[in-house]
Amino acid sequence: MNFRQAVTGVALGASLLWVALTLHGQQAAPAASQTSPAPTLTVHAQLVNLPVVVRDKNGALVTTLNKGDFLLAVDGREQPIRYFDRDNNLPLTLGLLVDTSGSVRSALDDERNASEAFLDQMVTSPAGPRPDQAYLIEFAHQVDLLQDLTPSVPTLRAALNRIGERRDDAQDQGNSGYGGYGHRHGFHGGGTTLYDAIYLGSTDLMQKQQGRKAIVVLTDGEDRGSIETLNSAIAAAQRAETVVYAIYFKGQQHGYGGYGHGGFGGHAGYPGGGGRGGEQHVDGRKILAQITKETGGRMFEVSDKQTFANIYTQIGEELRSQYRLGYVPDIAAASGGFHKVQLTLRKDKKMTVQTRDGYYGGE
Repeated sequence: MNFRQAVTGVALGASLLWVALTLHGQQAAPAASQTSPAPTLTVHAQLVNLPVVVRDKNGALVTTLNKGDFLLAVDGREQPIRYFDRDNNLPLTLGLLVDTSGSVRSALDDERNASEAFLDQMVTSPAGPRPDQAYLIEFAHQVDLLQDLTPSVPTLRAALNRIGERRDDAQDQGNSGYGGYGHRHGFHGGGTTLYDAIYLGSTDLMQKQQGRKAIVVLTDGEDRGSIETLNSAIAAAQRAETVVYAIYFKGQQHGYGGYGHGGFGGHAGYPGGGGRGGEQHVDGRKILAQITKETGGRMFEVSDKQTFANIYTQIGEELRSQYRLGYVPDIAAASGGFHKVQLTLRKDKKMTVQTRDGYYGGE
C-alpha cells in the first residue's frame, strides 16, 4: 500500500464511520435531531514520515528493500510501519542556503556554477498535480530571501546571479521577507546567521509543503549573531520533515579584524547563535555534522577531489534513492515533546540506515 492509497483509505473509513454515527443518532433521538446540530467526528492521527537512505558496507546506495526489512522503534518501543513508498516521482521542494560572509566568499563563483547544474538536474516537472520547486536564501549578518518558491529554473538562475551582491538597508526595505519577519538581522556589524537561515527556511517555506523536502546549505558552519539557537534550528527542520545537507567550505579563518564585506570590526567575544556570548572558536565541521545527522542528511567537505559538482551529484543520487516510511504513533509516542526514532534493518546489520533522529509530537 502506498501513501496515496493509505491516506485515501483512512479518509474513506472516517467518512463511513461519521455516517454510521449520524444515522445512529437520528434513530435514537429523532426529536432532538430537529433542534440540535448533527453529530460530528474528529479524527486525530499524526502521520509521521521518515525519509530514509540505505547504504551497503561499501557505501553504495541500496534501493531494493521492502517494508518488512525495516524495524522501527520510538523511545525504545517497537512501532508498526504503516506506509512504505519508494516513489521518486513525489514532488521535491529544495532550498539552497548560501553563506556570503567574508570567510566563504572566495567559493561563491564555483558554488554558483555547480548550483545551476544541480537545479537543472533536480527541479523538473514529474507527473502529478505539482512540479518540483526551489527557493534561494543568502545569509551573512542577515538572512535574505533572494527567490521565493518557484518551479522556474530560469528564475532560480537569475537569483543565483545575485548572490553576494551588496545590498544596503535602504535597498532591503522593499523585501517582504518571511511572512512578517522581513530580513532577519543578526548582531550589528557582521556575522554569519546560519541558524536563522535554517530556521526560517524550514518554518516559513518548508512547513506547509508536501512530498520530498531538502535543504542544501553552503557554509563554514560558524554561526555568529543568530537570534535562533542550534537546537531551535534543528527542531524547525525536524518539524518541517526536511532533510538538511551541508557543504562545508572552510575558507578563510574567522577573526576579529575587518574582512571588508561581512567583517567583524574588532568585536572581542562576538556573540554566537541565540546570544551565546564569548564563543570565539567554533568547530563548524562538528556543528554541520550534528545538524545533518539529526535531520537525516549528510555533510560533505569541499576539497580538490571533492568538488562542488561532485558533491551535488551525490546529494542528487540520495534524493532519488529515498525510501519513505510512515506510521501513526500510539498514544505515548504521539504525546507532546521530542520522540527518539531508531530505525534498523532486521537482517543485514552491515548496511547503514540514514534518517532523522526523531520528531515532535502533540502538534
